[in-house]
Amino acid sequence: MEQRKVHGMNRRLGLAGLLGASGLVLSGCTVAPPDNGFFHALRMGWPQGITPEAQELGNFWVWVWVAAWIIGIIMWTLMFVVIFRDSDKARKRRGDNEEFPRQTGYNVPLELALTTLPVLIIMVLFFFNVPVQDKATALDKDPKVTVDVTGFQWNWKFGYGEINSELMPNNQNYDGVDEQAQKLAEDSQYELREGQEVGPIHGKSAEDYSYLNFNKIETVGSTEEIPILVLPSKTAIEFNLASSDVVHSFWVPEFLFKRDVFPHPEQNRSERRFQVEEITEEGAFVGRCAEMCGTYHAMMNFEVRVVSPEDFTRYIDYRQKHPEAPNSEALEAIGVDPYAVTTSPFVTDRQGTRDESSDINRNSQN
Repeated sequence: MEQRKVHGMNRRLGLAGLLGASGLVLSGCTVAPPDNGFFHALRMGWPQGITPEAQELGNFWVWVWVAAWIIGIIMWTLMFVVIFRDSDKARKRRGDNEEFPRQTGYNVPLELALTTLPVLIIMVLFFFNVPVQDKATALDKDPKVTVDVTGFQWNWKFGYGEINSELMPNNQNYDGVDEQAQKLAEDSQYELREGQEVGPIHGKSAEDYSYLNFNKIETVGSTEEIPILVLPSKTAIEFNLASSDVVHSFWVPEFLFKRDVFPHPEQNRSERRFQVEEITEEGAFVGRCAEMCGTYHAMMNFEVRVVSPEDFTRYIDYRQKHPEAPNSEALEAIGVDPYAVTTSPFVTDRQGTRDESSDINRNSQN
């Protein structure tokens, strides 16, 4: 009886030790993994993040893989131990004449342990997932630049809604709303053209673009030119997303984060904004649509060009002084490549598609 108690206590201590070790390993989800080959391989192809949010997401991803490998190795070890220990040859060597190995069916403590452990594992992973998710979706980062992103088949429109005075050449806060284009968009929800169908939302026009944002400084992608979104480094930025037609998805792989781009986002109960605390690395980074949105979805690429805050100020100054100049000239004026350099081998030629001078483009030009 005393011996049974000792064995029971040993089992409990072993279980507590296992849970404690698992918790210790999983607690590493909040810190960066060591920068070596093994932990880099556990990224499974994920790029290195260029925002603090991306760093947290990447770290969480790696530590989840560490936990998964530890659990997997334990389970594989137990499986092979049972296979070799209870094989026919092993039993004959031991002189075990029993036809079947010892059965553990209806072993209540074992069944409770096998039920409780997976629940605990999920709870621990969930515990470390929530802070990372909250950081990625938080809207408390005091953005200095607000970018209006509009997806349409099959390209992008980028505009600057607000820019803090620190990044403006005249040291005044910039409100980028294009009043004339915005008024046309507001009126579009009620103007029914001859033969036009009523839209799905409260009987408004089917071509209701009142939820879109139109700005004085905009870059509109075309079949001839891949749109380049110029952003400052070391600056908090907010992205304001919407689609003029179907659902798209805004994805920059180095952000390790993507967001669906909805038409009528408020009516679709979609949060259209997300923020990054800063972009830590300057350079060119490819952007994609990550939602199957039609025939030329694979060609719906863009580029994020991250420049220093000083170069961003010069870029905005040029765009203000030369409103008719294409984006490529503004990029060339600050001494960087005027065209996208990251989207190869993808091309933008969409011969035979509908005319891209759609309402979304007409509104931005009016």
